[in-house]
Amino acid sequence: MRWALVVALTVAYPLLVFASLGHVEPRYLALLLLVLGLLRLTVGGSGAVQARWIVAAALLLAGMTALLNRSLPLKLYPVLVNVAMLTVFALSLLRGPTIVERLARLTDPHLPPEAIRYTRRVTQIWCGFFLMNGLIALATALWASERVWALYSGLIAYGLMGLLMGGEWLVRRRVRARMKA
Repeated sequence: MRWALVVALTVAYPLLVFASLGHVEPRYLALLLLVLGLLRLTVGGSGAVQARWIVAAALLLAGMTALLNRSLPLKLYPVLVNVAMLTVFALSLLRGPTIVERLARLTDPHLPPEAIRYTRRVTQIWCGFFLMNGLIALATALWASERVWALYSGLIAYGLMGLLMGGEWLVRRRVRARMKA
């Protein structure tokens, strides 16, 4: 239940911030980021080093927002999420098995070598996505209007993520068919 709340708040975060700016001072919006950070801590588990870093960074952004009463630290949260995802996926490339391989093994524990190569490539593509998405989120936070930032971070980024997932699913079907032939 808490995990679903964290996901829902993370997805809705840019739109909530955008809808609130101009009506609520940024320092009070820092509470939203504080709640999100603390919820992540309860979901991340005590052993997850990455989860603790994400929470620490979210709490730092919340503190900066409260102290400065500026919206920029609030707008940097999507950048933080992309950096965290990039880190998790990239570390899985270095340490193995990759995140995508782990997910694939949930449905097929005995992956052939060509499937493992495929999952590695998909993990690399996701790393590229998180890098580009994070850079665009950073650019919109720094230089675009709050409307453009919210549109990108709250809608376009999720659409691009969905397109990547859908495209990968279509490619995976073709790769599986080719492996069986």
